[in-house]
Amino acid sequence: MSEFWLISAPGDKTNLQAWERMNTVTLKSNLSTNSKFHIPDLKVGTLDALVGLSDELGKLDSFAESVIKKIAQYIGEVMEDSKDKVQENLLANGVDLISYLTRFEWDMAKYPIKQPLKNIAEALAKQVTQIETDLKTRSAAYNNIKGNLQNLEKKTVGNLLTRTLADIVHKEDFVLNSEYLITLLVVVPKSSYVQWQKTYESLSNMVVPRSTKMIAEDAEGGLFTVTLFRKVMDDFKAKARENRFMVREFYFDEKELKCEKEELMKLASDKKQQYVSSTSSWWPDNDSLCYRRASAPLTQKWLLGPLLRWLKVNFSEAFVAWIHVKALRVFVESVLRYGLPVNFQAMLLQPNRKSVKRLRDVLNVVFKHLDEVAAASIMDPGMDIPGLQLSNQEYYPYVYFKIDLSLPD
Repeated sequence: MSEFWLISAPGDKTNLQAWERMNTVTLKSNLSTNSKFHIPDLKVGTLDALVGLSDELGKLDSFAESVIKKIAQYIGEVMEDSKDKVQENLLANGVDLISYLTRFEWDMAKYPIKQPLKNIAEALAKQVTQIETDLKTRSAAYNNIKGNLQNLEKKTVGNLLTRTLADIVHKEDFVLNSEYLITLLVVVPKSSYVQWQKTYESLSNMVVPRSTKMIAEDAEGGLFTVTLFRKVMDDFKAKARENRFMVREFYFDEKELKCEKEELMKLASDKKQQYVSSTSSWWPDNDSLCYRRASAPLTQKWLLGPLLRWLKVNFSEAFVAWIHVKALRVFVESVLRYGLPVNFQAMLLQPNRKSVKRLRDVLNVVFKHLDEVAAASIMDPGMDIPGLQLSNQEYYPYVYFKIDLSLPD
């Protein structure tokens, strides 16, 4: 189960009593796997500041979680050919998420504990906001490459009437650079092959005899060449259409066809290189606006591409920031609920899938002394206690926050 409960309860002088009591009753019935969640001694500040910060941290918590899930989802999209490897790339500080969470240590270098809580919260918010901004920019660039590639790929599918001919036609199929002659491409239904061979020379005057040749075929028909004089081209097209022979509006341009082929290759490479990049490279061709690929060495060294590399690094950064936000929330809510001096024990529980309701009931019994009214309401939902349900937010006698690691595959 990828759901965790981060809770806290007042402690004694050593903070052992709350932990031991909770740990004993949950382990006895195999309700959850538990670990201590270490939060350093942070600066408390004023009560008013804590109350205001509580609301801000709630919003930051939701925002950070949404950014994490966006990045995880995008990693899945970029790794579309390796979906089974996505989870391996969702790491925090180089370890899997559960390990990081269960062994959480406050990052003193990034978030010095001597500064006010509000400053720490603002630093976390700034960091997550910057990651989201960068994600939007990078995803837009990737989506542009992906969209252009899909548009070009659409041209390579479909029947001979609509698809690109760049990968079908060749220079030798055409009469080129002639002042009088031109080669046309005609799509003929399969059922009309015999009719085409018998009639194409007579569809118009000045058709070159025996000039037709089938150069491609699909499930519906074939693509034939035919050579004729330019001045009868319009008449030939009209007669061909009357016989259900469709002339493609295509004129051979070697340079343009080369560009189209290489644009497709380049976009495919650009997209792939967001995931992997090889030691082969691309550079502008001085003779055109196209690109050509360098000769790949016999042994290619595959490396993580720039987009995936960025996603991995910033997923880790965002996840670490999010768990620090959770720690801040536990600290603030514990001080507000349990008072000063600061004395509470934070605990991380991973409920067993089949024991969630039972675990909740046991915790309510163990900690009901912290808030008798709330505990009574939870144990008996039918009780009407005015003023208790101030919002739709879950409320328990102890401080409680859920951490859901169910990230997109």
